[in-house]
Amino acid sequence: MQMPPVKADLRKLALARRGTVTRDAAAAFAARLERAGPALAKTLAHPVVSAYWPIRDEVDTRLLLAALAAQGFATALPVTGARGTALLFRAWRPGDPQTPGQMGIAEPLPAAPWVEPDLLFVPLAAFDRRGHRVGYGAGHYDRTLAQLRARKPVLAVGLAYATQEIAQVPAQAHDQQLDFVLTEHELIDCRT
Repeated sequence: MQMPPVKADLRKLALARRGTVTRDAAAAFAARLERAGPALAKTLAHPVVSAYWPIRDEVDTRLLLAALAAQGFATALPVTGARGTALLFRAWRPGDPQTPGQMGIAEPLPAAPWVEPDLLFVPLAAFDRRGHRVGYGAGHYDRTLAQLRARKPVLAVGLAYATQEIAQVPAQAHDQQLDFVLTEHELIDCRT
């Protein structure tokens, strides 16, 4: 899938903004996420929750994953396949071993059971308040959400710093909307 130039430009700008977030601000957001994420999962009553293993300067989900597991949620991490394919998810809890995946990102071991999450915490480059996101351009999360939502109700929560917000993401027919976006300042309900 070729990305329109405007999305590529928006991605570059938003990632540059994200790169300006200080270490202290990133740590404070990780701590907020540790509290807010499980509370949101409880409110939405979704027992299987996935997050991503953070890379570069993404919002750090490691405290979130630990808090979810400690509160009895089944937790999972994505397993990345070829570009343009949907993600698959394997059960993973903090302390479980990991292996570098196809993109060099830590993933659960191949022996971990496959699961289908009910709630996904999703990384992104840019977002708008309607729930549209700009990802990294491979289409993994759009395909994943489309497949999961065709089988059952699934909610997606984008994790981003407020500086990654843009006025309007140019949405395409295949783009899957986020239900919420959680920033260091607020929880944005994109469903309304």
